[in-house]
Amino acid sequence: MPSAVFAERPRFDAREKVLGRPIYAADMPLPSLLHAITVPASIVRGVVVEMSIAAAMRVPGVVRVFTPDDFPATPVQSGGDYAPPPPTLTWQIAYRGQPVALVVAKTLEAAIEGAETIRPVFEEEAFTVGGDDATRDAIEDVIAGDTAAGLANAVTVIDQAYISPTQHHNTMELLATTAVWAEGRLTIYEGTQRSSGVQQDLARLLSLDPALVEVKSPHIGGGFGQRGPTQRQTAIVARAAMILGQPVKLVMPRSQIFHVATYRPMSQHRIRLGADVNGRMVAVRHDAEQQQSRLGMDPPPDRYHDAPPRMYGIPHYLGTSTYLRSDRQNPGFMRCPHPQPALFGFESAIDELAIALDRDPVEFRLANATETDALTGNALSSRFLDECLREGAQRFGWQARDPRPGSMTAGDGTLIGWGVAAGAYPAMMVPSITTFRVRADGSARIALSGHEMGQGIRSAIAQAVLQHIDVDPARLEIVIGDTASAPQHITVGSWGTAGAVPAAEAAARQMRARIDELLDGRAVPGNAHRQLATTRRPYLQVEVSQTAPGQDQAEALAALQGGGYAVGGPEYPGFTSMSYIAHFVEVRVEPRTRRIRVPRVVTIADCGRVVSPRTARSQIYGGVVWAISASLREETETDPRFGGYLNCDLADYVVAVNADIGTIEVDMIDEPDPIANATGLKGLGEVAMAGGSAAIANAVHHATGVRLRRLPIRIEHLL
Repeated sequence: MPSAVFAERPRFDAREKVLGRPIYAADMPLPSLLHAITVPASIVRGVVVEMSIAAAMRVPGVVRVFTPDDFPATPVQSGGDYAPPPPTLTWQIAYRGQPVALVVAKTLEAAIEGAETIRPVFEEEAFTVGGDDATRDAIEDVIAGDTAAGLANAVTVIDQAYISPTQHHNTMELLATTAVWAEGRLTIYEGTQRSSGVQQDLARLLSLDPALVEVKSPHIGGGFGQRGPTQRQTAIVARAAMILGQPVKLVMPRSQIFHVATYRPMSQHRIRLGADVNGRMVAVRHDAEQQQSRLGMDPPPDRYHDAPPRMYGIPHYLGTSTYLRSDRQNPGFMRCPHPQPALFGFESAIDELAIALDRDPVEFRLANATETDALTGNALSSRFLDECLREGAQRFGWQARDPRPGSMTAGDGTLIGWGVAAGAYPAMMVPSITTFRVRADGSARIALSGHEMGQGIRSAIAQAVLQHIDVDPARLEIVIGDTASAPQHITVGSWGTAGAVPAAEAAARQMRARIDELLDGRAVPGNAHRQLATTRRPYLQVEVSQTAPGQDQAEALAALQGGGYAVGGPEYPGFTSMSYIAHFVEVRVEPRTRRIRVPRVVTIADCGRVVSPRTARSQIYGGVVWAISASLREETETDPRFGGYLNCDLADYVVAVNADIGTIEVDMIDEPDPIANATGLKGLGEVAMAGGSAAIANAVHHATGVRLRRLPIRIEHLL
């Protein structure tokens, strides 16, 4: 049975964060610490033919300059996160900003000064950074039913293209690596969402036994997907520490992060959406194209078709997927990576179709409800999207909306627009090996897979433990992101809680049963620590393993222990599991300047059982704020002449600030998914953003009568 309703508790690590106690990768207090900075390539494609380091070595405090000659050739897998060039130093250049040297010094200032003296000589090759010159590389279609016939028989068809731009993560914590080589062991302190994977990658790149590598990532100052792959600097810094025999730290400047780390790729979505004579949606053709590096494979564009076919009862779906290859670094996953741009297109098209049919956009969505996954024919394990729409509409006051574009105005003439859109995201799970120890001295420790990026996973784990056993929460240690304590699966894709919490609950239940067995029917007052002391046991420890429904346990756990992927879902044996959300947005458009403001949002989510209500609400707030930012502010500008990013800092890469954000009301249905997992939860972090951009664009259309199909929406688009 799914877990009962969880209590409202304060954030587990709130006090520690307020006191500034969490230690991040760049904060490790290590003796004899050296500082490093990379030297970026100033061309897009070619080879380094000459690089003098003499001037850098004359800078006082510079200890050593590392070049590609200091790195042995390493085997590189083609595609994925590690497409050539590998995450070390190489003479061959594949994109502008690629590191060609590493300067290590006694101070950060000396490292920067040394790096600035290095002026490599390049032999350039012809390049393209996208646009019409990109090479198209199509992959397999996603098919359900007969879309060609469905569209041919449709009475009303919307056929439009929607574009989402290149966007970059801008986490508060810069990418940072601190490497320590001591007594034949390598320890890496790094903000990563994939510590076991980094451990395995470093072992391979540096020809080490994985048992000699430890990766520790107890806290991350924001991840959102950028810290999933092994970072470009990690093996470079590790190699420097091994050769020098001293700890080495690199904190990458934000301008370099833009050029070497992953980002949300530009994508284009042509949506052909048809309705029959009864006004019911019957067929969709969704052609998705996405920018990609020359040899990269992630993120795969067929994933744009994860959400749209599983939201409504549309029997015919054809999704095509194409890479647009050019000479840039690999893109990657950025919060709500595929549904964010895909649903901007799809939910905008639904709004356009509802208007063409003279239907209310909320009523139209409700009329197209489904209980079946069109792609597999499976039943949806749970779908409370209709409840999200009804509850959101009631709280927002949707019934007072005048459907005519431009019909609602404020007393000063400001145009008012109300928009709605829905979203969905796959509900996935990963395996976990969890060790839980309770001591008679009042302390407890649980070690399992997970990474704390600020989302509150420690709070969710604490909730899972305290739901089933009474231990002192003030002395409960939650160890995550540490390869020395437990195998670590990558924490992305909204599967962190789904992987950790059912395992933590199972461990807590097993611990409770073991203590009850020791008590042998005796009624002993007090918490588990007191009861354990009564049995004269200094501690009790249990270990449990958890896998997703339908996974081969041995195979999944072996992948986990080897630092690999073992993701289950959203297509499980006999069912498909998705999270859902509905956004209701009010925009106000100043009639002369056309400045857009978002004073009010109501968002309701279906994430199954809500484990940590306080941090869950924070996840939705964050997703809505990011949707506003992505829709009205964010775009990475590329210089086609030189292949670099023009606005690679927070002065020019514009994000939403406090003045951009009005009232945001959020809530959750809190109905458990009965079969997805033992807790009944589904992911929330990613779906929080899904559909948000479409709701804003739909509201702008309602306010102005102007339909905008390209993000971000700016003043000049409405003039």
